[in-house]
Order: sequence, then C-alpha cells, then structure tokens
Amino acid sequence: MIEAGFVAVKQCDERSARQIFKAAQILSPKSVAPEIGLGYIALNKMQLKESDAIFEDVVKKEPNNLLASAFLGISYVLQKAKRKKGIELLENARDKSDEATVKNLAEITLKWIVKDLEKKESKAPFFQQGKKKEEKVK
Repeated sequence: MIEAGFVAVKQCDERSARQIFKAAQILSPKSVAPEIGLGYIALNKMQLKESDAIFEDVVKKEPNNLLASAFLGISYVLQKAKRKKGIELLENARDKSDEATVKNLAEITLKWIVKDLEKKESKAPFFQQGKKKEEKVK
C-alpha cells in the first residue's frame, strides 16, 4: 500500500497519495512508513518546515531509520542554516545503510550539493554576471 502512495506522489496526485498514506496509518498505526510518505509529499512541495517536523518525529521514534534520516538531510540541505547538519545526516545514511536505494539517494544528494548547490551560492545569478562584464567594459 505504501508503494502505491509513493507512485501517486510521483504522478503528482497529492490527493490520492495523502489518502493512501492516511489509510496506511489507520491499518498500521505503529508504522512510520505512512509518516515518511507524508513527509515526502511536503518535501516535494518544498514545505520544509512541515517536512522537517515529520522526518524529525520519525527519526526520534526510530533513530536507525536511515531513509527518514536521508530525507531529513535533504530537507535540511535546502535550508542554508541547517545545511551542515543535513550533510552529516546524508553522510551517515550513505555510510551506514545496507539498502542500495538509501545509499544512492544520499550519495546523489551529496554530489548535487557540491556540484550545483554550493557552486550557485558562490556565483552571482546569471543575469547579474552579465552586468558586471558590461560595467568593466565601460
């Protein structure tokens, strides 16, 4: 059932995904999987406060849940003030997980941080870069 919720998220069907994850919570109230699904929806919508709260709660309940830790790390790296902690969470998930999916998620995100996210912060936006070149010419 959880997989169907993630498929619905991937198909941009938030309503169905939420219904599936809520139904899964009713069927298995002790399972954190539906919470991870709801956090994934929030993360996809860039609702970072909500995704932080959900994934922090899951990690508090299950400290060894490396999928939740990886998603929390992704949510954190998207926030400059929490980026360092996010990188730590992703490195931990990559290094400790036995699941290839979690390892790959963490590794790809860490590469993206170095390649794109940190690079973009060190440069001015493309539309400002042209202005600096024009100012030098004058």
